[in-house]
Amino acid sequence: MTDEGSALGSRDPSGGEWSTAARAALVVALLYLFLTGVELLSGGFKTMGAGFVDGLFEGVSNPVAGLFVGLLATVLVQSSSVSTSVIVGLVASGVVGADEAVPMIMGANLGTTVTNTLASLGHMRRDMEFRRAFAAATVHDFFNILAVIVFLPLELATGYLSSTAGWITEQVIGSSGAEFNSPLKAAVKMPAGWVKDLLSGVGAGGNWMGGLMILIGLVFIFLALAYITRNMRLLVADRVEAAINRTLGAGSGLVAILLGAIITVSVQSSSITTSVLVPLAASGVLTLENIYPVTLGANVGTTVTALLAALATGNPAAVTVAVVHTLFNVSGIALFYPIRALRRIPLRLAAGLADVAAERRSTAIVYALGMFVVIPLIGVMVLR
Repeated sequence: MTDEGSALGSRDPSGGEWSTAARAALVVALLYLFLTGVELLSGGFKTMGAGFVDGLFEGVSNPVAGLFVGLLATVLVQSSSVSTSVIVGLVASGVVGADEAVPMIMGANLGTTVTNTLASLGHMRRDMEFRRAFAAATVHDFFNILAVIVFLPLELATGYLSSTAGWITEQVIGSSGAEFNSPLKAAVKMPAGWVKDLLSGVGAGGNWMGGLMILIGLVFIFLALAYITRNMRLLVADRVEAAINRTLGAGSGLVAILLGAIITVSVQSSSITTSVLVPLAASGVLTLENIYPVTLGANVGTTVTALLAALATGNPAAVTVAVVHTLFNVSGIALFYPIRALRRIPLRLAAGLADVAAERRSTAIVYALGMFVVIPLIGVMVLR
């Protein structure tokens, strides 16, 4: 970030400087707005009624269709944090069952990689830069694809993710059935109630009430996450590249995974973490092998948003689904990263595709469109 950009980014609309404390306080307020949005979303779907819900989500009980729905939703909103928070709200309201939500969460996890893949296309005019950038972007894709290939069939056959997440939820909140008394839910209940009272005061009721609550909830979620990400990036951006270079210079994969998770939790966006890596790879500052574990940590770090959203609902099933998201990413790392032969599979696939794309640029375009748009759309249309 340039000095000019940093200076501009640190000013408020009146021309004064934002202090670090003021920006941190703003992030806390935005987080409160985000949780209020989740509460409104959940309440809105409950208000809409079962008939509307059945028609809206008809066919998504197919796990592969659910996977593609989660992928497309994340591509459309360019944020897995938004899509997973919406899924959590659907589970909390009883619209989507926990078992049906698991493939959606996997799809959302896969869809978030589109941002760094698109970022790599900006280097297409320079051969070596593009080769390195595209490999750095797609190594994230291939890891997530391989994780889905392994864990979706395993989940369908054994219920490994959902049952383990359910056990963890029961240990943490002490209940696997009725809603628990979440302090976050209590905190956001009042402003959500204000919105509902306001809508009732202007004559909204029934499906109109539910629809408007969903719309307002989505607006709150989008705005809150957008500005949380923006402000957290301004707070930590000057430290991110230095931390990445310093940590990766030590060559420790585990430390790099932890770094990726910490940065992603800090900026509330795995897309920012992984997109920062693409230009560093393109310039040759970082190698593909050093970037890889940071992307794995970013996968884990991005699950914190869904966990917060789930705790705000006070619903054990929603918490279980959020824990599934974390468990899915941690399990993928535990399976693929420790063993060298398995660890190198995504690296080889990414490097091979980058070699092809560097020779034929259209391959990169076809890959991005096919992977994130065409195949999911066809899958949803055929399987619904």
